[in-house]
Amino acid sequence: MLQITNRTAIPDHEIEFSAVRSSGAGGQNVNKVASAIHLRFDINASSLPTVHKERLLQLRDHRITKDGIVVIKAQEHRTQEQNKEAALKRLKQLLQSVTYTPKKRKPTKPSKSSDRKRIERKKKRGQKKALRGNVRL
Repeated sequence: MLQITNRTAIPDHEIEFSAVRSSGAGGQNVNKVASAIHLRFDINASSLPTVHKERLLQLRDHRITKDGIVVIKAQEHRTQEQNKEAALKRLKQLLQSVTYTPKKRKPTKPSKSSDRKRIERKKKRGQKKALRGNVRL
């Protein structure tokens, strides 16, 4: 069970793991051992709340396919167990990003005194620049 928030958790059977060969340097070991992990998580078939599913599907993330499946490849560690933990950690971060609801912005106006002060500063600056002009005789 992957705990996302206090109220939200994902059962293990909804997350699919597959071991694949890791790319990059590693000598002879890289050709023998499948230490990289592909994590697949189907958003539409999951037990997440509908609101979180919609937010996930609206994300413009390269890890989410058009079919609504999250694909994460972890290969930075030398063992499958560590890569599995890394993939789960990234999935958890992705899911936590959609559980947060940002506060709505309340539009505000500048106060009358701040507006007046701003215009006064502009006038003073304009007068200072006007005095820099050519002197007429």
